Amino acid sequence: MRPKVMFFDTTLRDGEQSPGVSLNPREKLEIARQLAAMKVDVIEAGFPVASAGDFEAVSVIARELKGITVCALARTDRDDIETAAQALAGAENPRIHVFISTSPIHMKHMLRMTEEEVLELAVRSVRQARNHSADVEFSAQDATRSDPDFLVRLFTAVIEAGATVVNIPDTVGYTTPEEMAALVRKVRLETPGIDKAVISVHCHDDLGMAVANSLAAVAAGARQVEGTINGIGERAGNAALEEVVMALLTRRDHYGLDVTVQPRAIGGLSRIVSRLTGMPVQPNKAIVGRNAFSHESGIHQDGVLKERQTYEIMSPTDIGLGESTLVLGKHSGRHAFRQKVAELGYAELPEEVLARAFRAFKDLADRKREVSDDDVRALVEDAVYDGVPEAYSLKSFHVSAGNDGQPVATITLSGPEGEVTEAACGDGPIDAVYRAIDRATGHGYTLLEFSLNAVTSGKDALGEASVRISAGDRPFLGRGVSVDIIEASVKAYLNAINKAASAGEGGT
Repeated sequence: MRPKVMFFDTTLRDGEQSPGVSLNPREKLEIARQLAAMKVDVIEAGFPVASAGDFEAVSVIARELKGITVCALARTDRDDIETAAQALAGAENPRIHVFISTSPIHMKHMLRMTEEEVLELAVRSVRQARNHSADVEFSAQDATRSDPDFLVRLFTAVIEAGATVVNIPDTVGYTTPEEMAALVRKVRLETPGIDKAVISVHCHDDLGMAVANSLAAVAAGARQVEGTINGIGERAGNAALEEVVMALLTRRDHYGLDVTVQPRAIGGLSRIVSRLTGMPVQPNKAIVGRNAFSHESGIHQDGVLKERQTYEIMSPTDIGLGESTLVLGKHSGRHAFRQKVAELGYAELPEEVLARAFRAFKDLADRKREVSDDDVRALVEDAVYDGVPEAYSLKSFHVSAGNDGQPVATITLSGPEGEVTEAACGDGPIDAVYRAIDRATGHGYTLLEFSLNAVTSGKDALGEASVRISAGDRPFLGRGVSVDIIEASVKAYLNAINKAASAGEGGT
């Protein structure tokens, strides 16, 4: 049997630390469901002591997901560990993840502690965590700038205290593949009792080497890789989990390792993470970028038409991006729609999400003769995103605009006090309709970001609007999809407002 590489996904914890990203518990649960369908080995659901929302998210995920390890992060602090244990109380397979800095620069300037003090605190914390969970991971923060001999001594002590995983984080993305491989080999060969623990790596991408460093670590004997979907995370992000997975699968001849992750779930999961976090995937991103399987060069096109493998080392169907022969239109039923959704790589979607997506599909099919796979993807992702309670819902809107007069918008919303209709002028049609919405809700919101993209091609393409607003000094992300770009913009703005209202923020 080939040795197995385990995958530890930290999209919901480290990924959420990306600037401007804030996921609520419902959104985290949706991503966690997709991660479970992808069959990652561990989901780090959050940092429970950080906020009530993080605690709730970890608790909900721990209770709902079975057959998978759910992990919570904690500092080497008694309250952190107790809070993590409480959040994981309903988990079938809980893991507490304890960390402390170990590099000279961190110990001197952040912790103001000696190596011996750090070692003592690490051991005490691992023992405390083991009182609550049989599975405890210990991370030496900034390990790649730490004294390797100290790491060996520290890992020896925490394994003896009960750690089942020892993690080597390249916290600031500083190391190189050769250095990472050498450090993993040293830990593997010189740490007494290492056979009782799994060696893990957690690489950041500050120098663009996170995936390369992770693969070098695996080749040197690491058996757990930590990363995020789309490589999101603070600063330059983390190792992109989908890239590591496909590298190990595509080059199984080189690495000779077993991977149990289901790659067909990657495409749909990547899009859901992008949508819920508001972080678009760059077109030339490996594996999941929209250009990853596109060929414009005539030589490349000719080669692919004759034999796909001339210029494609993977098939888009491998990651759930393949086109099928099932064509959807206005006469298609729920069963055909469900089958198409499954073919596109979306799994374990709750019935209410599928129902929302199907209603949107039927509405779109009345406007378009044929609904493409990209249309279906957009509708599904919009349905996943659109589960926030609606304090305000759209009834109707009308916009009058041209180059010879000031745009005017009229909107009717259903709100807490019934239907209300307001009108406003603006610098453009979207500005006018947003001003009308502000009047109808009785609140003013600061628009921080606005973007509009075509989801599909053609004159009847779906438009996707994305907005970020400020309400009560907190940012809220909203998205909307429609063949009418003004309607998509209205939906996005209302989606953000409803999220703010759900969080108790009413604007100014």
